[in-house]
Amino acid sequence: MGMDLTRKLRWRSVFSRLMDGLVWLLTLCAIIPLASVLYMVIYRGAGNFRLSMLWQLPPAAGVDGGGFGNALVGTLILVSIGALVSVPFGILTAIFLTEYSVGSKSARVIRFAAKILSGVPSILAGVFIFGIMVATTRQFSVMAGGLALGILMLPIIILATEEALLRVPGFLREASLALGANRTQTVLHVTLPAAGATIITGVMLAVARAAGETAPIIFTALFTSYWITSLHEPTASMAVLIYNFATVPYDNMVNMAWTASFVLIIIVLVTNIVSHVVANRSK
Repeated sequence: MGMDLTRKLRWRSVFSRLMDGLVWLLTLCAIIPLASVLYMVIYRGAGNFRLSMLWQLPPAAGVDGGGFGNALVGTLILVSIGALVSVPFGILTAIFLTEYSVGSKSARVIRFAAKILSGVPSILAGVFIFGIMVATTRQFSVMAGGLALGILMLPIIILATEEALLRVPGFLREASLALGANRTQTVLHVTLPAAGATIITGVMLAVARAAGETAPIIFTALFTSYWITSLHEPTASMAVLIYNFATVPYDNMVNMAWTASFVLIIIVLVTNIVSHVVANRSK
C-alpha cells in the first residue's frame, strides 16, 4: 500500500514538472514572434526617426526627406470621431443591459450581437460604411472613416463597460435606493463613478485597436498626401501610410513606413500604459 502511494506521488510530481516545462515552452514560442516584431520595428524604425517627421508631409516618389504629419493628425481625428460615436452609445447600452433590463430577452439579444460584432473582421465595417455612405455621396471622407472605426470600437466599449458595471457591489445600489435616490440618480452618482476607471480602461483599449486599423480606412477615408482641410474629404492615416509606403521600391518611403510603425507602436503603448495606470489607481 505504501509503495503504491509512493509511486502515485512520484508520477504526479513528474507529470507536474512536465506540464510546467510545456507551459514554459509554449510561452516562449508565443513570445519569440512578438519580440521579433518589436525588435525589427525598433531596429528599422527608431534609427530613422527625426522629430521633423511629425509635422512634415509625405515625400514624392524617389524624393528624400519628408514625414507623416498629416497621417498622424488624420489618425487622431479618425479615432476621435470614432470615440465620439461609440463611447456614448456603448456606455448607455451597457447601462441598459446591467441596470434596466437584467435577464430580459432584449438584453440577451444585444449582448449576443455585441459579442458577434466584436469578432467580425474589421474590413466588413469598412465595406458597410462604404455601401451606405461613400457609395451614396460618391466621396471618401474623414466622417466615413470615423464611423467605420466607431463600429469597431462599439462592441469593445459595450462589453467592457458592462463588465465594469457588473463588478460594482450590489450593496452600493441598495444603499443609494434606501436613501431615497431613484434608479437614474443611482446610476449617475453611484454606479458610474464606482466603475469609471474600468470603463476608461475599456475605452482606451478600443482606441488602441482603432488606431491600428487599415482595411476599413482604405474603404472609407482612403489616403492623401496633403493636410486635412475638411471632414468631408479623404485623409491620411498612419496605418494606411505604412501599408502604402511598405510596398513601393523606394528606400526612403520604406524606411518611413518602418518609422511610422515605430511611432504607431509608441502611441498604442502609451495608450495601454495610461489605461493600466488609471485601472490600478482605482483599486
